[in-house]
Amino acid sequence: MSKMVKSGLIQCSLPISEGEGTIPEIVEAMIQKHIPFIEEAGKKGVQILCLQEIFNTPYFCPGQDAKWYESAESVPGPTTERLAEYAKKYKMVIVVPIYEREQAGFLYNTAAVIDADGKYLGKYRKNHIPQTSGFWEKFYFKPGNLGYPVFETAYAKIGVYICYDRHFPDGARALGLNGAEIVYNPSATVAGLSKHLWKLEQPAHAAANGYFMGCINRVGVEKPWNLGTFYGSSYFVDPRGQIFAQASEDKDELLIADFDLHLINEVRSVWQFYRDRRPETYGDLIRL
Repeated sequence: MSKMVKSGLIQCSLPISEGEGTIPEIVEAMIQKHIPFIEEAGKKGVQILCLQEIFNTPYFCPGQDAKWYESAESVPGPTTERLAEYAKKYKMVIVVPIYEREQAGFLYNTAAVIDADGKYLGKYRKNHIPQTSGFWEKFYFKPGNLGYPVFETAYAKIGVYICYDRHFPDGARALGLNGAEIVYNPSATVAGLSKHLWKLEQPAHAAANGYFMGCINRVGVEKPWNLGTFYGSSYFVDPRGQIFAQASEDKDELLIADFDLHLINEVRSVWQFYRDRRPETYGDLIRL
């Protein structure tokens, strides 16, 4: 018997740039740009929808400007409550990546998970924070402190891994061990070396752990930073590591795919990676 899930990913470009509006105006414009895609997903029967990394702001990390701290908010908070109305309206789980303010000086790159009845289930905080040319994230985000939670939603057990996290197989394995059937990776990544890694690492995680992944990247060039071109190419990959649905490189898009979660059991019955793990031999991984 199948266990079909219809899932959606939204990749979106920035409608107005810094200098063309205040930070609240930029945030509101980004939310307004997403709403038609969220509505479309709901009308098309999407059951689990994921948005891109810090979906309602630019990717402001190429600079180091404290004014962007203003865009952070509580989670749950105004934006998650706003999107909870759409989740409830369409009986659709929504993963909402957002800039979180826990308290003054405690800021995180976070993804909230809202269930199909509009209930807030919890959040994941990005664990691996880069600090390299063009990606000055340690200026903006504390490292996550919530581990690798898996959320029991109305349709599947889902986990979240955010952007730079994808370069680390350890958390991807932890999500599988914690029971994830689908792992979503909302990202903001530009052309260059990472474009090769974009189609390499996440299929490898999916195959190594026997779960589905939904991988989201924004599109376009964001001023005034001009870090490079966000190349979209959002995709779904199955537990065999095969990409089976992919969005374009250069346009705003809602990508929708149907897939059968029973494939997880089928794949894991062949590739017994969890049975054959040897955790007692891995001690050096946490000592080094």
